[in-house]
Amino acid sequence: MATLFLGGMLIFPVTTLILKMVTTLILKMMGGPAALPKGHPSASLAVQAAFTVPLGLLVAIVLGAYEPALFFPASLIIVGAHYLVFISLYGMRLFAVLAGALILSGVTALFLLPNIGPISGWQGAVILLLFAVLTFRAPSRNGT
Repeated sequence: MATLFLGGMLIFPVTTLILKMVTTLILKMMGGPAALPKGHPSASLAVQAAFTVPLGLLVAIVLGAYEPALFFPASLIIVGAHYLVFISLYGMRLFAVLAGALILSGVTALFLLPNIGPISGWQGAVILLLFAVLTFRAPSRNGT
């Protein structure tokens, strides 16, 4: 549980740093802007959305301490809900499908098939890997 909690807190800053370096280099080579203009209303939305995961995982940790089989399903719901903001932020409806898949997987493990709770973390990993490929190939609303 602690690994997921710490990883959840670090995933945004680490990936942001790496992606910023790579994206800035690529965008500058292509002659486009490397960031949103100063004062853009969406500039802080990604940071705000990122804070929902570690704060939500605190609830998952408490549930996991009570009943370990509840930790991963609760985490799937929390992470899935955090992706809902990405629909507007990145202009990609595919994030709605990702959010729905993660939330549905967590809800199923909590209420319909509680025996799969301990392995639902692996289900989430498969869903995220699948959507990583789909998201990489899908165009956003602004055509990029």
